[in-house]
Amino acid sequence: QVQLVESGGGLVQAGGSLRLSCVASGRTFSTYAMGWFRQAPGKEREFVAACNRWGRGTYYADSVKGRFTISRDNAKNTVYLQMNSLKPEDTAVYYCGAKETIVVVTTQHYDYWGQGTQVTVSS
Repeated sequence: QVQLVESGGGLVQAGGSLRLSCVASGRTFSTYAMGWFRQAPGKEREFVAACNRWGRGTYYADSVKGRFTISRDNAKNTVYLQMNSLKPEDTAVYYCGAKETIVVVTTQHYDYWGQGTQVTVSS
């Protein structure tokens, strides 16, 4: 069983930056591929970014390429999402997911999810 806890969300003006963190419980964090998804009001949850268990093989949604960066620190059981040049359309609840696999997972087929952290970008 893995528990995921996101943090780092908040209110920021357009053009600003935030760094989200997702801390995982357990001692096998390095065996999990990790991903970030988001869900805006009235919309379905969508893929944002993902990386493999080593933090390589990163993938991004077209809408965030060049602005967001996913990274992980296996020693700290933590995956990050650095978000720069934020836009009002980035407003959503952001979730991290974990799946025990060697590949990068860009679909929603994750085994574990966090509770989410709210990101609000004002214009």
